Amino acid sequence: MNFKKFSLAMISSRASVSQDVKRIARIIESPECKSILVLTGAGISCASGIPDFRSPGGMYDTLKPDLITATSSQRKLMEMDPSFVVEKSMFFQNAFPYLEVRRPFILGTQELKWKATIAHRFIELLHTKTAKLTRHYTQNIDGLISQCAELPSKKTVDVHGTTCEVCCENCGADVDFSDFCNEVRSKIKDIYRQDNNAPTESSPIQCKACRKATVKPKTVLFGSCLPDEFFSCCQQDLENADLLIVAGTSLVVSPANSLVYNVNENCKRVVVNTEKVGEELGIVYNGDETNRDIFAQGSCDEIFLELADALGWMDELQLAVEKLPKPSRDLLEMKIESKTKLEQGHGGK
Repeated sequence: MNFKKFSLAMISSRASVSQDVKRIARIIESPECKSILVLTGAGISCASGIPDFRSPGGMYDTLKPDLITATSSQRKLMEMDPSFVVEKSMFFQNAFPYLEVRRPFILGTQELKWKATIAHRFIELLHTKTAKLTRHYTQNIDGLISQCAELPSKKTVDVHGTTCEVCCENCGADVDFSDFCNEVRSKIKDIYRQDNNAPTESSPIQCKACRKATVKPKTVLFGSCLPDEFFSCCQQDLENADLLIVAGTSLVVSPANSLVYNVNENCKRVVVNTEKVGEELGIVYNGDETNRDIFAQGSCDEIFLELADALGWMDELQLAVEKLPKPSRDLLEMKIESKTKLEQGHGGK
């Protein structure tokens, strides 16, 4: 390998990202930018360490149907396609696959095992610092954005639902989250063998209203409709949006990805991701300053940290340092240390 060329390429890449970040900051600060939408995916939660269901090595990839409470035909379906675990007809036949696979995720959410990242905190700052955040559309069901207390809940649309709220899938009756978690803990077996106090066999969690064993977090099952809120908010928000920030998503899941091509033609579109996505949806990556589309390549935490710095929001971000997961906290502390050394260096000249 030619290390000189490699180093020059790295420097050029970082310089390009820096210029893109500065351009994004100028757009956000511009008086012409009045309405900002954010569409997020799993990438904004990576630093939290939360389990990923779909990626290689994730829960679906490592699923062992033989450990799940199910009939032989149901196990065969899950062997062919692990996503049957969260399929509507499967759930109404047998809720155990969903509850057993999701058990550690449900209980971990109650225990606040995972923390909101720099990316989540940046979305919160978009609201508190600019008052321009019209809506945050998240495809994540982890509920981490709810840890950002200064972001009103009405600003976030949980496109695929959330694990933080519970209801009966059959009758719609709301269920207290803590009460539900207590039942999951005492009635649903641990197929991952991490909880020594878990029961050896699962027993039904019944709805007190309709008596059906169909109680679960408010996540959208395959074969179910998205929340009405998604469609009504899209109708309100897209026409007047000035900036759409797309972060940590592959943009392959519809209809969430429709935001990209349904915003008005004057709306700037920013993609924060490790790789280019959405070209088939009309996003153009040509690096032209006049182009409406901007690509900020990197992890969500890295890019949003640089953007917070460019916008002068580092002091506010530092206030949340103890609330961040360790990878986010380490990244922020490295940035602070680097800035401090740079400022001291300039002061000594």
